[in-house]
Amino acid sequence: MKVGIVGTGYVGLVAATCFADAGHTVVSTDSNSEKLLKLKAGEVPFYEPGLEELLTRNHNRMNFVSSVAEVAVNSDVIFVAVGTPELPDGSADMDPTFRVLHEICLAVTSPSYVVFKSTVPIGTAARARNFIREYSKVPIEVISNPEFLKQGAALEDFQSPDRIVIGCESESARELMRELYQPFLKEEGQLMFMDNTSAEMVKYAANSFLALKISFINELALLADNLGADINCVRDGFTSDSRINPAFFNPGIGYGGSCFPKDVRALIQTARDRGIEMKVMKAADEANEHQKSILIDRLYKRLGDVRGLKIAIWGLAFKPRTDDVRRAPSIQIIESLTRAGAKLSAYDPIASANAKEASLASFEATDSALEAANGADALLILTEWSEFKAIDLDALKVAMRKPLVFDGRNLFDPEKMRNHGLEYICIGRNSVSSLAGI
Repeated sequence: MKVGIVGTGYVGLVAATCFADAGHTVVSTDSNSEKLLKLKAGEVPFYEPGLEELLTRNHNRMNFVSSVAEVAVNSDVIFVAVGTPELPDGSADMDPTFRVLHEICLAVTSPSYVVFKSTVPIGTAARARNFIREYSKVPIEVISNPEFLKQGAALEDFQSPDRIVIGCESESARELMRELYQPFLKEEGQLMFMDNTSAEMVKYAANSFLALKISFINELALLADNLGADINCVRDGFTSDSRINPAFFNPGIGYGGSCFPKDVRALIQTARDRGIEMKVMKAADEANEHQKSILIDRLYKRLGDVRGLKIAIWGLAFKPRTDDVRRAPSIQIIESLTRAGAKLSAYDPIASANAKEASLASFEATDSALEAANGADALLILTEWSEFKAIDLDALKVAMRKPLVFDGRNLFDPEKMRNHGLEYICIGRNSVSSLAGI
């Protein structure tokens, strides 16, 4: 099949590469000409494990062109995977999406299929149908096919999906999408057909529920600290109930990234526009913003004035296995510490450059975790990179000026840290006495 994809960001490029790997011919475009040049040369403009190797292997089935029209006239199906950035009121900016749709309407000369792959507001398909009737001279069916990709595991998610959600109206659209996704199916039940509005809502429901689980465990962790309970024991106990899936119940300093914060707020705004107040989701969003400040509040209470002190940071990406720092707690923490007069050194395996670009404050980026900790008065762990778990704790104690560790991701066993002479403050595993004054 000839697959067209508009947008070569995270969603679009992963889809393009995986479709090509499945044997389809793919033509893609992007408004960023510099990105297109890199892709033509086989370079991936962002980090995702395995993506560059897969792109190289399938480059002969992939073509990168300069216009939407060229994609539209050379494709059996056209995917729209452009960004839907958050506006100040929490709603999604759909102008880029509808500009692309307008170009498609002007270009196609025969009946076509347009698939919305990016996360779009609920009701976008209905709006798009009205738009198409106004601007297109030929029939164009709108298909909703939300993505469910986890950064750091996107290729596996796309090629071995839990489910593929498709919203459409006609039987011909069903057959088209069934043929397109057949190489990725282990069983027919993975392909879920429904109306467009329901398909659009599935994506927001999934991300909002996962965000809710994170905020729930984080609030429980704060209570556990106050009561002297161990949140890991509490979690293991309540998730042993067969009705409760343990995934995403990992206490920390809040969620970030490009999806959860944006999608939660978009769902809240969609409901607000219809006179419905999403009280639970509003609380989850507020709890998450509060959680981002927990670690640094404890740092200030423990050290007082940090002016002139050296603070080390391990981890800048919002999660491991990605270089994405969008809404990462690290950016907020770096800027707060800089305003307070601290000197910062930070290490992240791949996200340092993006963090420097995203932050309004400056910090020293180091080549290793121990180098960042050298001479530090405190260490903050903000991302759960696996390499941090293997650190030589004795070497860490020797490197630091004060052996004080604030762990926002609960990487270590508190007793083990104390046995190595490190003062260790984490999330939900601190007794009341250990938090006295903190």
